[in-house]
This record gives sequence, C-alpha cells and structure tokens, in this order.
Amino acid sequence: MEKQWDMQSLVDYLNETARAYYVLDNPVISDAEWDRLYNQLLKMERESGMTLPDSPTHRVGGEPLAGFLQHRHINRLWSLDKAQTEGELNAWFDRAEKLRAQDASLPPLQFGVEYKFDGLTINLTYENGVLTQAATRGNGEVGEGILAQARTIHDIPLSIPWKGTIEVHGECIMKLSALEAYNKTAEEPLKNARNAAAGALRNLDPAVTKSRNLSAYFYEVGTIENPPYDDQTGMIRFLREQGFPVSPYFETADSPQKAANLVREIEEKRDSLDFLIDGAVIKIMDQRTRRAMGYTDKFPRWAVAYKFAAEENTATLEKVTWELGRTGKLTPLAHVSPVDFAGVTVKKATLNNYGDIQRKKLTLGCTVLIRRSNDVIPEIMGRMEDGTGGEPILPPDRCPACGGPLTERGANLFCLNRDSCKPQAVARIAHFASRDAMDITGFSEKTADLLYDQLSVRDPADLYRLTGNDLMPLEGFQEKKVRNLLDALEESKHCTLSRFLLAIGIPNIGKRTARDLSLHFGTLENLRNADLNALLEIDEIGEIVAQSILDFFSYPENDRMIERLLKAGVQPRREDAQAGGALQGLTLVVTGTLPGFSRQEAEEFIRANGGAATGSVSKKTNYVVAGENAGSKLQKALSLGIPVISEEELRQMVQKG
Repeated sequence: MEKQWDMQSLVDYLNETARAYYVLDNPVISDAEWDRLYNQLLKMERESGMTLPDSPTHRVGGEPLAGFLQHRHINRLWSLDKAQTEGELNAWFDRAEKLRAQDASLPPLQFGVEYKFDGLTINLTYENGVLTQAATRGNGEVGEGILAQARTIHDIPLSIPWKGTIEVHGECIMKLSALEAYNKTAEEPLKNARNAAAGALRNLDPAVTKSRNLSAYFYEVGTIENPPYDDQTGMIRFLREQGFPVSPYFETADSPQKAANLVREIEEKRDSLDFLIDGAVIKIMDQRTRRAMGYTDKFPRWAVAYKFAAEENTATLEKVTWELGRTGKLTPLAHVSPVDFAGVTVKKATLNNYGDIQRKKLTLGCTVLIRRSNDVIPEIMGRMEDGTGGEPILPPDRCPACGGPLTERGANLFCLNRDSCKPQAVARIAHFASRDAMDITGFSEKTADLLYDQLSVRDPADLYRLTGNDLMPLEGFQEKKVRNLLDALEESKHCTLSRFLLAIGIPNIGKRTARDLSLHFGTLENLRNADLNALLEIDEIGEIVAQSILDFFSYPENDRMIERLLKAGVQPRREDAQAGGALQGLTLVVTGTLPGFSRQEAEEFIRANGGAATGSVSKKTNYVVAGENAGSKLQKALSLGIPVISEEELRQMVQKG
C-alpha cells in the first residue's frame, strides 16, 4: 500500500533525497520516483493554497524581481588579510605567534588550510531551521538580498536541523564542466566561470540563476549562539552535519612551514580542479585563540589569504593562423600582443574552431580575455566589451599545408587529402608507431618524414610492405637498424586491441579509455558495431567521448585505413583482466602520491591482480587507494562511504588473496 504523506513529511523527504543526489552524489531513489513525489507535492500545494518555506518547489526560480532589496547582515563579513609572497606569508605567521604569546593560556598555534574559491561570497540566514535570507557580501555590513536566486541552487539546503538563528558564509561558483556544458548551447557564451556565477546571482530573473547550474561550498559560521564546536575542524563537521557542502580540501598543520607547504601543493594542483581558485586561505584553528586575537579595522588577525599569480589577462588579437593536425582537422591559433603571466610572456592562445570565433564575436584588433593554466598554451575566453573593433576573421577555403579543398564536419574544418598532404600524413604515421601505441622501436617523426619522401609511405599500412632492400639505401639505416625496425613491425602485428585503438588515432581516446574499450568489447568488430548506448555502459565514457568514437568509425577514410591494416596482417588480440587474481571483481581508484608506485604502476598492479582501475570515484567503486596529498577523489570517497586504503593495505590484500 502506498504511503500517505502529509505536506511537511513529503517536503522533508524530497529535500533529504535531493541532498543525497546533488551534494553527496549518492542517489537513494530513482529520478522517476522523485519526480512522481514532487508532482504529488505540487498538487497538495495547489489544493491547499499553502507552500512551506523549505519546499523544493521554491527551486524553480519564479517570476523575475523588480529589484534587489538591501539586507543588513547580523554580523559583519570581514575581508581577509592578503599575502602574495613567501616573505609576506612568513611575516603573517610571525605576527600571529607574537599575538598568541601575549596570553600564556592559549594553546600552540595550529592552522587549517583550504581553497580560496574564485566566485561570489554568499551569506545565508536560517531561523528556526529554515532558510529565510541569502545575501551578497556587499560592503561587509549590508549586501543585496538574493533569496529567490539562492533557492535555485541545489547545494543550498532550504532547511537544516539547527533551530537557532545562524548565518553561514560560503562561495557560489560555476564549475568549469558546468560552464563548458552551458556554452555548448548558449547563444551568448560566458567568458569565465567567476563572472558567470556572479552574474547569475545578481540577475533579477531567478530562472537565469537556475539555468547556470551553480554550486556552492561553505566554510564559516558567522553568527551562532553557543556553538557546538571549539575549532575549525569542529566547525566544518558541524556544517556538514547541517547538510552544507564543504570545501573538498581542508588540511591541518602544526607549524608555519607545514602550512606553507600545503599552500604550495594547492597551487601546483589548481589546474586539475573543476572550479576556479585564486589562492589558499590559512586560518588559526582554535576558536578561543581567534577571539583573543580579534580584528583590525579591515580583517581578522587570525586568518590570511595567500593569493596565487593571476591566470587571466587581456591582450589584443593581432592575427589568426590555422594549424593542421594528424587527423586533418584545422584548428585556429590566435596571435596576440605580448601579455605577462607570472613572469612568462605569452604571444599565442588557442581557439577551438571557427564556430568558437563566431560565438565569441572576435575580430582582428579587438581586446580579448586570456586564461592560462600552468604551462598549457593559453585560451581566449571571450571578447572584452571595451569598444575596440577590427577586421572580421574569415575561415580558410584551402588547406594551408597542401592547398587542397576543405570539408566541414560539425564545427570543424578538415583536409581529407590524406595521401599528399604531408604534415598530417607524417604526424599520423609517427603517432601510430609511438611508444604508447604500436611501440615500434626506433621510430620517430623524423623516420616518418624520411619514409614519406623516399618510399612513398602515406598511411600506417604502408609500413608493413617495407623490405630490407627498401630501407638499406636510406641515410642512417644500417643493417642492424633495418633488422630492428622490420622485427618491431612484425611484432606489432600481434598487438593488443587497446594499443591498436590508441594507434589509429580516435579523438579523445587515451591509454586508459582504450583499455576500457578493449576490456568491455573484446574485439575490434564488436567496438565498430557498437551504438551510443553500448558505449555509455562504460563508466568512464560520457556522451562526448562516445560520439567521438561513433564519428570516427563512420568516416570512410578511417574505415579504409583500418581495412588496409587488417589486410597487412595486423591482428589486434583480445585482452582480458587477469582472471582469478586477488582483486578479481573489484573496482579501485588511485589518488594522491604513493610511496612505492607511480599512479600508472599502481593501476597496472591492480589490473595484473584481476581488479579494474578507473579514474573517477562512483558508487560502483569498491576501494580508493589514497596516498599523500589526495584531493577531491578522497573527499568524494569519504562522502559516499567507500573504504579508503593505503598502498601497504593494497599490497596486503594481494598477498593474502
């Protein structure tokens, strides 16, 4: 018999299951069941004419607002003292120790280190357990009320167990994956995630906020009476217990040196995150010590923000050239006026395709926003609206390398002259023979170039018709080198399916995905006949990668290349996970730095003992193997209740069988 719900119980259940889905990534009911109960709640609200303050129906957005109302925070939201060099950071540590030393009863300093999110600060107010207001920081004392906008963000709980009046500080962000997904269908692409989040929260139409799929992380309680914690660790635990998503990174240090090391580690890994951070925040853990240290006119004495070097800057777009890749795809490359990123001068930046140029409304001579991540070539995020104009950018009508005609496929231009367009042919053959692909010993791009010019090698299959008589006259080819090359070519005919898939150059397919495909489908024929649903059965493959695979096998030139390789004697063999190993049937994820393994070695060790090694944590993960500096994967494992083991425990599992 179906359960009979009263309105409050149904609201509570829907909020609880929504939190499990959106915050904990651990769904407890099906989407269809949730939708059915949500519709039941809508009907109850219509019939009664009443909507509870924490009803999930508030998340739909509602009508646009006429304007923002000012909101005065119960307690001030402080700015943070800033440090941008190690010297400035050490000076802050020294000041903090001197302040602590003034009171002998205070404990030794301990520090909490967390991300400094690059988004928009939000202050939530709850009364009697219900969200009653959300506001921007403003000047720290008065901000703008954005309750309607905040309610559309699934990370923000509409009600919490704590029944007293409480203010909670956090940061609203737009994840980079959410930005990428939004821009795929947006008429006006968003330039960067920070501005996208700020613009969404300060838009009078809550539907706009909802459309951007914002996230939020919470890190501080600003107002609370008789708090049930006495340090930062306890505060974070309290926030988590109330249903707030907290930062995926929080580490403690018992010395300034250790805290500084954690900051450096965060900076090194910032580009692997799915959201923007512009620094790290260091806080003194103990609440009593914080109260004793107090505040200056501007900021608390017990916290400091270490700001990383800027990753964004502006420049003038001077010209665009088109670069030819081994697949024949032409990619635009922007040449910009010299711009500095932390002492590195940049003159080039990437663009995705001609559609990207059009969406961003770029012209020669306009001012553009550039983002740089580590040593990766920077990317143009968009055009700055500063009034600069210039000449339109036109796509090429001929291949810049061979002069041949171009073919448009989706948003990209391709040169399909695979035989006589030398740059793409040489690059394709060199990739085919590379170490991670067919592993043909002694082969290089220089070799591919020589074979193209001297022996008319135009396609990977042409390598298998070469003889000693062909190779011996070539410059640099002595008898031993010729024999080694021919032996390596013969050996490569009996490659694994995963190496073959990597060698033929399917876009978006690396070593791990190639192995996942090989283990799942078993044979090349099975993969070539797979449809979208069959590809999506693999945990690590999403729609973009799946579509890349389908597109690749649908193009006739790739079909011809594969058939020629098979006729040349290449026979990709089935590879199975090691049967009967100690890890048989288990799925493991490796994260962090292990003492005795590189990550690749650890994954090979898992596979060699029958397990599956994947790159992301999900409900199907059995164990997470965590080393030092493990980040978001460890946090997700903990939130899902997945067992976390060390390298030593992994080895013991294998030894004990």
